[in-house]
Amino acid sequence: MKSEQANLTTAGSGKEGYNRRKFLSALGLGTAGAAVLSSCGHNDWYDQFRDGNKNGGATLDFKDDIGILNYAYALEQLEAAFYTEVVAKSSSVFSASQNAFFNDIKLHEIAHREFFKKALGSNAIGNLEVDFSSVNFSSKDSVLATAKAFEDLGVAAYNGAGYKIMTEAYLVIAGQIVSVEARHAAWIRDQISNGSFSDLNSLTALGADNSKGLDAALPPSKVLPIAATYIKTKIDVKNVF
Repeated sequence: MKSEQANLTTAGSGKEGYNRRKFLSALGLGTAGAAVLSSCGHNDWYDQFRDGNKNGGATLDFKDDIGILNYAYALEQLEAAFYTEVVAKSSSVFSASQNAFFNDIKLHEIAHREFFKKALGSNAIGNLEVDFSSVNFSSKDSVLATAKAFEDLGVAAYNGAGYKIMTEAYLVIAGQIVSVEARHAAWIRDQISNGSFSDLNSLTALGADNSKGLDAALPPSKVLPIAATYIKTKIDVKNVF
């Protein structure tokens, strides 16, 4: 565990570590979007995740498929909870057709969450406590900026961890899920700026390469610092890459 903690600290603070401002700028969130993702005060994401299992939290051990699936399960819990809030609280700021699409996305994310919960069985982590206090659900801009960040991050997360999945059946499912997440991302982007659905140049900080037609891909060590902004539950991270 000691060496794993050292790895996490290095990933978050070294020269090659995560640069939140650069990331947000590349996402095109601007100042308002940056405020959305940073207002919870988790300046050191490692503090959010350390020793989770000692505080009634959860453990993400990336040594095998169970760890990768629990990682996906954690992210799907976050997305399902977010869209449940959007559907419940934000209908007045969107059109009827937009509300219908948000409801579809909510149902997709719930289906993804439940798939991983069932697949993991007794190996599944518990329900995560989320924190969306930084999101203004009465503001179209705030909801769309957060949704865009979640969807772009979700695509990058699946693409960045999929190669570690050893079980073929799970890899196939992951591919089917990430393509749906990419559809969500495209729709959200068009709600913010019509025609921006395929703009890979804005995702280079997430590993996208427009010249090769490749979408974003980030390892868990880069994804978890962003997700930490919205997760209260302490999570112990092991063997992260």
